[in-house]
Amino acid sequence: MTKIGAVFGTHDAQTLAQLQDVAERAEKVALMADGHVGYVMPIGGVAAYDNKASVVGVGFDIACGNAAIRTNLRLENFDRKYLEHLADEIQRSISFGVGRKNESGDAPVDDPLFDAPEWDALREAAGKGAHDMLLAKARSQLGTVGSGNHYVDVFADETGTLWVGVHFGSRGLGHTIASGFLALSQNKKWGERAKETETLLDLSAPLGDAYWDAMQLAGKYAYAGREWVARYVVDLLGGCEMELVHNHHNFAWREVHDGRELVVVRKGATPAFPGQKGFIGGSMGDDAVIVEGARDGDAKLQEASLYSTVHGAGRVMSRTEARGKVKGWGPKARIVSPGKVSWEMVKEWIGPRGVILRGGGLDEAPQAYRRLPDVLSAQGDTIRVLHTLRPLIVVMAGENEFDPYKD
Repeated sequence: MTKIGAVFGTHDAQTLAQLQDVAERAEKVALMADGHVGYVMPIGGVAAYDNKASVVGVGFDIACGNAAIRTNLRLENFDRKYLEHLADEIQRSISFGVGRKNESGDAPVDDPLFDAPEWDALREAAGKGAHDMLLAKARSQLGTVGSGNHYVDVFADETGTLWVGVHFGSRGLGHTIASGFLALSQNKKWGERAKETETLLDLSAPLGDAYWDAMQLAGKYAYAGREWVARYVVDLLGGCEMELVHNHHNFAWREVHDGRELVVVRKGATPAFPGQKGFIGGSMGDDAVIVEGARDGDAKLQEASLYSTVHGAGRVMSRTEARGKVKGWGPKARIVSPGKVSWEMVKEWIGPRGVILRGGGLDEAPQAYRRLPDVLSAQGDTIRVLHTLRPLIVVMAGENEFDPYKD
């Protein structure tokens, strides 16, 4: 019996080869329609293991995910001038980019997660000195967004109701946890550079058990950070939270499939059990959606997907292919050979849609991505679109920001 469940959409040979390679070690795998090549495991890939977790499968941006808040506000009560002002305020007051600290006067430095018992497992694995430095960094970074494809958006749905959506993960905490356990699994010391090769940790063994606790800690951290940022923007709008839709898409879960408890790793894939809601973004110039796992869908196809769906539109160009070859980073960054996308092309795309863009880079241009309706359609009868969200404001880090923690 084949271990490959469902493959949605069309993919290049390298992506499919990565999936086949993962299937050699997993109990079952699936690939979503936004899939593309990643480290060891393709982005958009889902793999189920018998009491094991894949460090590189979960990835370096542990618990990257999306959160969306439906507000009590209506678009007709906001003119263009005010939305422009709001975009400026989001860019000014939320920390985007590399190594940034949360400079807000009410930054959540005393969040209860900093007293979570999982910190003990991290101290044992990393050592007290590394643990203490990581804890201090985590406190300062909670509620920062980062760069790359991470964003804060304001949307209007089909009824004119305003939503706030965010996309980012566990920042330096998650990246350090992934790197540290990858090193330990290769008999290196915490903090040593290790090759980005497959590492399956037995969760019954001390190292695997410690990784699982640390991953859960990164998950709590990402949830707290996304909710803080989204609620901060709702407050800037002067609104109230009416509904929260929130999911990781780089994580591992214990789930029951075909009567067996398995560890399901989703790398750039959104959980979509029947009735479970998810927020899925497009690109900086495209609509996003609120979906739910189909309650009356194709049950066999849902099972074959390991109850998963896309996490975004999916890249069709690499960052270098879209932006060009860049030398240096930060203010000194310069393009030494152009890519396929120009700022004129970006403006031609987002201008007619009326999107107010702050920050962003050519590597995140709409042209570098598939179209979200196409990948959603390719998922077949497994999900239902509940709301279509039109972007009004898109705020991202500037194109010269370098971020080692992006997914």
